[in-house]
Amino acid sequence: MDTRRLAPLMRRTAASPTQRSSLVRLTRTMPRRGRAVAEKPIVAVKGLTIGWGDVVLQQDLTFDVKRGEVFAILGGSGTGKSTLLRFLIGLEQPMAGEIDVAGRGPPDLEAGLPPFGVMFQAGALFGSLTVGENVSLPLEEWTDLPGDAIAAIARRKLKLVGLDGAEDKLPSELSGGMKKRAAIARALALEPELVFLDEPSAGLDPVMAADLDELISTLSRGLGLTVVLVTHELESIFRIADRIIMLGKEEKTIIATGDPRELRKSEDPRVNAFFNRKSKER
Repeated sequence: MDTRRLAPLMRRTAASPTQRSSLVRLTRTMPRRGRAVAEKPIVAVKGLTIGWGDVVLQQDLTFDVKRGEVFAILGGSGTGKSTLLRFLIGLEQPMAGEIDVAGRGPPDLEAGLPPFGVMFQAGALFGSLTVGENVSLPLEEWTDLPGDAIAAIARRKLKLVGLDGAEDKLPSELSGGMKKRAAIARALALEPELVFLDEPSAGLDPVMAADLDELISTLSRGLGLTVVLVTHELESIFRIADRIIMLGKEEKTIIATGDPRELRKSEDPRVNAFFNRKSKER
């Protein structure tokens, strides 16, 4: 992960009550959810090939993500799930094909406020910053809001994910599940309509994983949030995923797509074997 931070925007020297009440909406550049065309996918991928140099990891990937759904990217170890996510958010450039995110074309992190939030594996919180400061980072980078408004938003986002009062703690003082929740709060700081989550429940015990799944499902339903997640956790897949794509390591492309509960009954032995490990349907 490239942790180089972009230069912060110039701050206002003073802010009126009206300006303060407007919060993030003053500086957002993506359309509001109410203006979105419901029929148009929020993510559209066509003929995508990913890899580096002479190494092709996946090729001819074509799929879309509907607004408001929880969409999972699945596959065995080494299939390139997390790598595909890096291409979808613009950290890597495709070898071929097209990616359109939120109707704005290919993701471009140099083009201004991104229309999505991201939770990386293990949370990727900055250990020298408090939890509140971690959540505040996107607001400091992409808005010119005053410090007290940023702090207020950070507290609200932490409350939203069940971490009310944790803003002054350091990441080292949090449990694994709490770190994941804090990272989700940071991904939501700019109120995106789309979030990418990389292995959100990995490394958590079953109870904490179930709680986190419930949080993701609640955020999706309550906020109209679109969630794209990378995971290999069957329990999570059956609990929260509306649709999935499954990547094949040998085939280097998508080998299955659809409702995971239906794919359990697939006659494709590769797909059947993946979905019928010990698990429980929701």
